[in-house]
Amino acid sequence: MMLTIEKVMFLRGVEIFSSIHDEYLADVARRMKEIHLSAGQTLFSKSDAGNLMYVIVRGKIRIHLEDRTVAELGELDVLGEMAALDPEPRSASATAIEDTYLLTLSHDDIRALMEVDVEVAMGLIRTLSRRLRKVIAS
Repeated sequence: MMLTIEKVMFLRGVEIFSSIHDEYLADVARRMKEIHLSAGQTLFSKSDAGNLMYVIVRGKIRIHLEDRTVAELGELDVLGEMAALDPEPRSASATAIEDTYLLTLSHDDIRALMEVDVEVAMGLIRTLSRRLRKVIAS
């Protein structure tokens, strides 16, 4: 289990959170829940209701549509960020490739943070833009 200060230090390296003021980042860290997945365990499936965003602390997650791998994500990567902005059914499935440790943040928490610090919104927009560019380029 991570202490709040450890979460803050870790989150400094995550692009979405890198520009957030210290007092807000500590609030983010306190709100985050921890999840541990074993290799092969499903985090979520396509069409599941989604309202959580995840940050990978350790391990790897495979994003997939049935058997087709869309992306492999690792430490410091964020997934489920679309649900943070628009809680709709998941557009793909996510499965742990190896034992994985994640932090989660709910749609409501993200919304509250975006209201007090525009850098949270800007970080999410940057992440979504990069992902869209990758999809278009491939």
